[in-house]
Amino acid sequence: MNDAHDPYHAHIYYEPEQRGHAEALRQRLQALMPRGEVLYVGEMRDHGVGPHPLPQFEIHFKKRHLPSVTPTLQASGLRALVHPLTNDDVADHTTLATWIGEPLALDLTTLDPPGVNQGVARFGKSDF
Repeated sequence: MNDAHDPYHAHIYYEPEQRGHAEALRQRLQALMPRGEVLYVGEMRDHGVGPHPLPQFEIHFKKRHLPSVTPTLQASGLRALVHPLTNDDVADHTTLATWIGEPLALDLTTLDPPGVNQGVARFGKSDF
């Protein structure tokens, strides 16, 4: 993976008392969609889902937009996991991932085995 068109996800986490702040960030990220910087903004999930132990929402974007998306996430003050989508879901969420803020322990047992990354199939279309 080294193409500017490679798919990326970011999971933006929030504590219950940060929900309003997370919703404001989600709206800012939705505003990037017409420009093509963000392709998809997922629903607010007010509980853990999949490997993610905290409330979160996800966004989808292409690798070429890392330079614009990453500073937006950093400036929010919220914790985020930014990762590529490859054929190895575990590596995507661990060794290939970058954390913004304090890392979380993820439930890796819920992830697809290598070679079966369903996240790729959902890219730009849906979240969990």
